[in-house]
Amino acid sequence: MQLKKLFVILTILFSFSVKANFILLPMDETSQKNHLKAYGITYWALDKQYKASWLLNYRGGSFLLPDVSEIRKECQIRGVSFEVLSDSETNNILADISSPSQNMETVVLEKAPKVAVYSPPGKQPWDDAVTMVLTYAEIPFTRIYDEEVLSDQLILYDWLHLHHEDFTGQYGKFFGAYRTAPWYIQQKQDAEALAKKLGYNKVSQEKGAVARKIRDFVIGGGFMFAMCSATDSFDIALAAEGVDICEPMFDGDESEANYQSKIDYSKTFAFKDFILDRKPEHYEFSDIDMTEKRKIPFEKDYFTLMEFSAKWDVIPTMLCQNHTSLIKGFMGQTTSFDRQLIKTNVLVLGENQINEEARYIHGQKGKGFFTFYGGHDPEDFQHRVGDEPTVLDLHPNSPGFRLILNNILFPAARKKKQKT
Repeated sequence: MQLKKLFVILTILFSFSVKANFILLPMDETSQKNHLKAYGITYWALDKQYKASWLLNYRGGSFLLPDVSEIRKECQIRGVSFEVLSDSETNNILADISSPSQNMETVVLEKAPKVAVYSPPGKQPWDDAVTMVLTYAEIPFTRIYDEEVLSDQLILYDWLHLHHEDFTGQYGKFFGAYRTAPWYIQQKQDAEALAKKLGYNKVSQEKGAVARKIRDFVIGGGFMFAMCSATDSFDIALAAEGVDICEPMFDGDESEANYQSKIDYSKTFAFKDFILDRKPEHYEFSDIDMTEKRKIPFEKDYFTLMEFSAKWDVIPTMLCQNHTSLIKGFMGQTTSFDRQLIKTNVLVLGENQINEEARYIHGQKGKGFFTFYGGHDPEDFQHRVGDEPTVLDLHPNSPGFRLILNNILFPAARKKKQKT
């Protein structure tokens, strides 16, 4: 066993460079000036064909890179803290991590994943935290929308984020408060025109087709990340395939009689046994979301990241890397998920036990993976339509935004079979 561990350590050391020194990007609370941009440095290094390792649970999930001048320079330009390690220092760290007594693990990162963001043209500034943090971390991405998805262009990407979309064709259930707002009217007209252009009679039918293409992308081995309303509305669209759940103000005709009884939960990724919300003026899709069932005052609104065995449960450990296990809460159209409505094969990564709600969940579908993250913006407790976007220069160490970036690097990891 000891010979095997020594071989692993030597393999990691050799895979970087013949040069003796390495760079550590520390990710603990006190050592790193800019946690978010550290992910961008790691992505940049992978994109430049450098080898990298993710040191799970070591100083907040630090990154180990080869010590070359251009990486040092890039860290200095972007304001990312780094430490230079000698060959022996690196060897000692890796040996400590590999010890059976330590809940740590080394994961080799092999390539920079190709990132796509599913987002509509003319996106409003309040719309998407993922786009903001990718831009801030300087991680490149490509915007795609329905035409690209339906023409099978997802095959070009490794990782897909779903913008805060409504895949049910009900225009975000904004009808009650915003049906006379110019932006709502324009978005509805644009959606109807796009559906017609793509050969569909209704927006709900076109969005359902998009959801199924995304489903196939995941089943085929893709990685999907969704936040806020893109989580539950995606699953609802899959479960309601072939069933009209939209009222006349959304699609021009009545909803199907007894549609609740026709919902097929076997088609969903994460949720089961949910009841759809029938009121068109109600800003809610179903009882999956806990927003209106929450009894948590602002000052006590936190959720806790679950602790996993780094050596046995590598995937959830990667997704939970942080410099704190306590994350402040934030709201959205879909703030969190009712624990009772989550399928048993889906992992809860972050939860608020007081309110029996899950905030951060993950699962496997076919050969691929998905992560659902409740809420809209990790640094804006109650972001409202029309609010200014968050300035991430004010939150460079945001633990809530770190969870998003964990998912970005997840596809870069050398694949190991999960043991549990």
